[in-house]
Amino acid sequence: MSQHDTGLELSDEEMHLYSRQILLDGWDLDAQERLKLANVLIVGCGGIGCAAAELLARAGVGKITLIDADSIEISNLQRQIAFRQSDLGFYKSEVLAKRLQQINPHIQVSSIAAKLDESNAAQLIAGQDLVLDGCDNFSTRYLVNQVCRQRAVPLISASAIGFQGQLFMADSDGACYECLFPKEQHANESLRCADSGVLATTPNVMASLQAHHALLYLGLNLTPLKQKLLLWDGLSMKQRILGFGPDENCPVCQAR
Repeated sequence: MSQHDTGLELSDEEMHLYSRQILLDGWDLDAQERLKLANVLIVGCGGIGCAAAELLARAGVGKITLIDADSIEISNLQRQIAFRQSDLGFYKSEVLAKRLQQINPHIQVSSIAAKLDESNAAQLIAGQDLVLDGCDNFSTRYLVNQVCRQRAVPLISASAIGFQGQLFMADSDGACYECLFPKEQHANESLRCADSGVLATTPNVMASLQAHHALLYLGLNLTPLKQKLLLWDGLSMKQRILGFGPDENCPVCQAR
């Protein structure tokens, strides 16, 4: 990141880069500068994470941290749009970080080729302005939810399997992920595309919605999906939004 990018004020080049956003009715220079100051952690660099990360990088989110332990396999190329044949065998997080930095040299991108677990979750999540969860297993989702609530860091979680996708946001108060999906009911379930299959477009639709919500929150402090679950059906092209409240028996948010 060049020296003139370390402050709040946008450079002339950045003004040109983000000009179509700044022109938006309801989005202004202040919103763009808030993006530049934002720190976002993206958990999982697969179908959802890689697309969401690229959208945030192009939009001007100032600091993006990527974490994923997986290497790129040929089956990933069907839907994970950041990767190429020449990337096979390399770590997803490292390849994605390099790509984002090439797309937007005005931002800072760091990568961690490891799994987010109890040994590193608190350190990684603390100090973030927002966490985007796009991982493919419930155990990591529950851990991310728990630590985000403990550290009062907002969380936007997205998932995609087959033709369907889900998206929701949890803030530092109100209902959390475990209120919606109690751990004892889902801890042994699998969300992996390797087991269930997924259409190429499904994770990218959900990634776009996730990134869109992230920009609304970071730039405009809007939370349209707080304590709401968005359900998207790719076969019928229908979308539903369901409201939900805190679970009085939730061990995460009610124990806080």
